[in-house]
Amino acid sequence: MLKNNYLIDLMDSVRKRDPNESEFLQAVQEVLESLEPVAERRPDLIDAGVFNRLVEPERVIIFRVSWVDDAGKVQVNRGYRVQFNSALGPYKGGLRFHPSVNLSIIKFLGFEQNFKNSLTTLPLGGGKGGADFDPKGKSDGEVMRFCQSFMTELSKHIGQFLDIPAGDIGIGAREIGYMYGQYKRLKNEYTGVLTGKGLTYGGSLGRKQATGFGLCYFTREMLKSAGKSFKGQDVVVSGSGNVAIYAHEKVAELGGKVVAMSDSGGYIHDPSGVNLDMVKQIKEVERGRISEYVNRVSGATYHEGCSNIWTVPCQIALPCATQNELDLEAAKALVKNGVIAVAEGANMPTLPDAVEYFIQNKVMFGPGKAANAGGVATSGLEMTQNSMRLSWSAEEVDQRLDSIMTNIHDAAAGAAKEYGSPGNLVIGANIAGFLKLAETMKAQGVAY
Repeated sequence: MLKNNYLIDLMDSVRKRDPNESEFLQAVQEVLESLEPVAERRPDLIDAGVFNRLVEPERVIIFRVSWVDDAGKVQVNRGYRVQFNSALGPYKGGLRFHPSVNLSIIKFLGFEQNFKNSLTTLPLGGGKGGADFDPKGKSDGEVMRFCQSFMTELSKHIGQFLDIPAGDIGIGAREIGYMYGQYKRLKNEYTGVLTGKGLTYGGSLGRKQATGFGLCYFTREMLKSAGKSFKGQDVVVSGSGNVAIYAHEKVAELGGKVVAMSDSGGYIHDPSGVNLDMVKQIKEVERGRISEYVNRVSGATYHEGCSNIWTVPCQIALPCATQNELDLEAAKALVKNGVIAVAEGANMPTLPDAVEYFIQNKVMFGPGKAANAGGVATSGLEMTQNSMRLSWSAEEVDQRLDSIMTNIHDAAAGAAKEYGSPGNLVIGANIAGFLKLAETMKAQGVAY
């Protein structure tokens, strides 16, 4: 709960301005609570209006996306791009295609992206976008036509020195390819305006794995600070998209065992260790449901409803599905069953009261803006390779990613200690990300 009068008034003004944007308000509240000691120590940042400017995006773009389905019927969706803050560099953040997408979600994601990008130390501003379009069940032709229509409008607002989108939920190599092809046709130029591209046209080795791998590198450092490691630990990973799959892969490399994974329908529990090759076959090749796993692997069970995955006993929990998936009851179940560390692979998957419960019970907690920054970090490395017109090896990209994630952990831990909350990486990540951004905004004047 906020105690600083200035920040209380600021939060009240955000609520009055955006009363129906619950996800955005949740994100702002959490960050402002962490920044109270900064506000007390740095009145110059208040005088410069940094806090006030930080909670208002520089630009919000909302547009119609009209496309034709396979039956010849015209469909209409709504597209978004929130260009939140460009103080540190061109806007950078993913695009999400999912029926749940609305302005509140895109603003919350863009707001979080500001701090995440700052933590990477790369010259990247914060942004986010997407549409309320569901690629599931659509043919390749329908997805292509939607992506082309979406990019026809979005292309007016992005560019390699202005705004460089990437993928997120619902957007993989197929969707990025269709959007990049349309951008190239419209602009008649070949530039690194999107990241997550295919390897044949400017993509980076390691980008697909980056968020999941980076999550595990961050978690490894968090565990190391307490004299622990992944070795011999049971791990629950929610989700079964890119983040979850490659988190699973890195967990295994680091000596842990993933015993449960999920999708939007339910979760599988395999006490002997989830067979990653089988999950990849079902989810990446067949685009199927994870329930199919139990028909192919003996000893595994499937449970309807994904929320109860957190009742599976484990020492390490990695929520990698979507926002607000881990509530207080789930946190209590994890603590009861002996969890020692939780790190967020998704954006804001843990509700505030659950985060507080973990911290109160001495569970190590890695917030998403720090723990899942590996994706945008490697997107930044892809941009560098595009500008240099060369490609690094997978090993070189992975080494740089490991170094970035280690530095993010150390910066968050250092800021937490400096501002009186040692070990609290939620506060530490918010402060470390904020300070770099705040100093830059102050230096550039009130126009930024």
